[in-house]
Amino acid sequence: MNDNTSQIIVIGSINTDMIVKTNKLPSPGETVLGGEFLMNGGGKGANQAVAAARLGGRVAMVGCVGDDVFGSEAIQRLQQEGIDCHGVNREMSRTSGIALINVDASGENQIVVAAGANTAVSKTQVESAMASATEETLLLLQLEIPLEIVAHAIALAGQKACRVILDPAPANSLSSELLQSIYLLTPNQSEARVLTGEDVIDRESAERAAAALLAQGVSNVALTLGKDGLLLASDAGAELIPAQAVTAVDTTAAGDCFCGAVAVALAEGKVLSEAVRFANQAAAISVTRMGAQSALPYADEIRSQ
Repeated sequence: MNDNTSQIIVIGSINTDMIVKTNKLPSPGETVLGGEFLMNGGGKGANQAVAAARLGGRVAMVGCVGDDVFGSEAIQRLQQEGIDCHGVNREMSRTSGIALINVDASGENQIVVAAGANTAVSKTQVESAMASATEETLLLLQLEIPLEIVAHAIALAGQKACRVILDPAPANSLSSELLQSIYLLTPNQSEARVLTGEDVIDRESAERAAAALLAQGVSNVALTLGKDGLLLASDAGAELIPAQAVTAVDTTAAGDCFCGAVAVALAEGKVLSEAVRFANQAAAISVTRMGAQSALPYADEIRSQ
């Protein structure tokens, strides 16, 4: 961990992932026989925090877990990564968040999340976490906690002039008021379609979707296109950054890895285009491994590439 880097605050979900590997994802009403089962730390917020911490970031996590063994183990996992968990609350009347994940032979997945205690993240928690933020702070957010809490965090970040990185997942429509305070928005193709109505199938449609988001006030858009790379767009123009050539095993936490890595690179003083390339490399490593947090790379793995 580099103590000279800016603080990264992650406000979001903390889950336990239960994963089954299968040759084929089931269709509605279909039962398929799976193979390997594993249980792993997850939740988009916790994944982002672990990704940033492993890459050298100074990270604080804000979220909620239940008063159960899953909650205890989740906090322990985060602390072992060097993450400040003073902002993680235990909710006595709720269960911890759980995600049920099926992964097929090509690395594609289906995910169902029981949010549990993640719905209890409060404005008070957010206010406490943001009290020490400065314009050097980077705020990472996703949409697995209540949208009103996400909006409150973004408003506080605006008061502190913090840069906000938002992964708009799970897909949800977002107001222009919220979007205009985002430094970097990182939708995938399906999320971009929900946000803009544009069916993203190629570079041209990706540029139209990105332009629509920029028109609503987002400063920068990194629209991920899977094996086709990602489109980085701002008012200064758009650039297609190729994907790393890897054999995907599990894409579960690739977007979370990308966001955590971007935050670390920005905290270290890299310009956004450099930060995105660094994050692209990190995410490419993550998809070659099973699981969410267990798949996230360390800094020396990327710098050795």
